[in-house]
Amino acid sequence: MKHNLVIEWKHIGTHITGTCDRCSRTGDAIRDVLEELQPFFREKKVTVRFRERVLPDSRIEQSNQVFLNGIPLEDYLAGSHVVQTPCCSCACIAGQDEAECRAIGIGDDLYEALPAELLKQVIIGIVETITTGDDACCSGCD
Repeated sequence: MKHNLVIEWKHIGTHITGTCDRCSRTGDAIRDVLEELQPFFREKKVTVRFRERVLPDSRIEQSNQVFLNGIPLEDYLAGSHVVQTPCCSCACIAGQDEAECRAIGIGDDLYEALPAELLKQVIIGIVETITTGDDACCSGCD
């Protein structure tokens, strides 16, 4: 059975190299993880679509947000919370003196740029969940 995983990344700026520093690092991490996991996706028969959404500067508070099949990344991370932290890079892009950008807190850790290992862990977990039972015997055998 074929499955789909849609990953959407929202950020301000014009593109991956025209966004704030930490958003750019998140975008790079997403692309690296997707490339690294290609064999895994093929094995699991999962088609991945990556969407990059550029937000207007007025929506800085939503910048650096990642959705997986329509669900915010932080919803997959136990004990996580979203915070806004100062981002001089976003301020520069938006032509403001100061600006705050999204970050995710998990316990005592704060992630202003989402690291590849965190993204990889969540993506593998989602794929395992959506593909569970594909190889199960449905003829009543043990």
